[in-house]
Amino acid sequence: MARRRGSSGVTIQAVAERAGTSAMTVSNYLNDTGKMGEATRERVREAIEALDYKPNPAARALASSVVARIGLVYVNPQNAFLSAMLVGALQAATAHGAQLMVQYGGAPAYDTLAEALRGLVRSGANALLLPPPYSELIAGRPIVEELGVPIAVVAAGRAMPGIVTVRVDDHAAARTMTDLLISLGHRRIGFIGGPKGHGATALRCEGYLDSLRAHGLPEAPELIDSGDFGFDSGLAAAKRLLDLPERPSAIFASSDDMAAAVLSVAHRRSLTIPDGLAVAGFDDTPIAVKTWPSLTTIRQPISEMAERATLALIARVADGDAGAEDVHVDFKLIERASTGIGRFRR
Repeated sequence: MARRRGSSGVTIQAVAERAGTSAMTVSNYLNDTGKMGEATRERVREAIEALDYKPNPAARALASSVVARIGLVYVNPQNAFLSAMLVGALQAATAHGAQLMVQYGGAPAYDTLAEALRGLVRSGANALLLPPPYSELIAGRPIVEELGVPIAVVAAGRAMPGIVTVRVDDHAAARTMTDLLISLGHRRIGFIGGPKGHGATALRCEGYLDSLRAHGLPEAPELIDSGDFGFDSGLAAAKRLLDLPERPSAIFASSDDMAAAVLSVAHRRSLTIPDGLAVAGFDDTPIAVKTWPSLTTIRQPISEMAERATLALIARVADGDAGAEDVHVDFKLIERASTGIGRFRR
């Protein structure tokens, strides 16, 4: 894809590389939009001067007239993660006059997804926004270059070539949650991961295991199960863990939907929460405060992440740039009744 050039022939990407930042940040500087620190602002200014970059007024006018049409694909319409992601994407799209094209992406398989993405581009999408687990399917694949449009993914777990990624530190977040459960006296802690091919799944499992190691607790393979981040998979995993001869006293699930499923299974078995079983989730989606009891969870600001990813796509459509960028946002541990908030910690 052509990159926007100034009247001096220098590209905006060249300015970004010189300043050690992204093309979107340079664009924000030129248009006086977005937030950036003084140090970043000064680096961009110096790079513009050093390269004698002069924005082309005609090119900027043309770019500003291009409407961003962002195709968002989903796999499970009832997933709380998708709902939060839609809110953030819609906020950014509405505020900047972009269009959002939402389409079912089919089963999480490469060929199915690739055809869905091609269809969106043929229908007029000039940027693509992907939730997990779709993001992992196209990472490093020729389809990224073939599509020829900017792509952003939310909660991918790792940086990806040619793609904008917006994510939290999954390893640190999972370790923080496991540390909490250990501080509450739990020694047999079950873990329910996401899809095995998903980068965040591996990172969260490693965070869980690193916490056990740091506290001198043994790793028990039978306490590690997996799901697909959805409620039904959480039901199956919870049943397997709670059927163990020596069941866990706490279960940490890698999504709020799966954690809600754990609560459901525990209630059916007359286990009291949190005395009979402590439960923790990940995401802090609306379901976290609708369960009984409410869920202790890791707050991953999905709406904010989707908004930032959408803004990055809008900027890239305007700039004619499809470059990669890896954006990290902060997570937060939220303690609620499912682990016994305010109880004495060992």
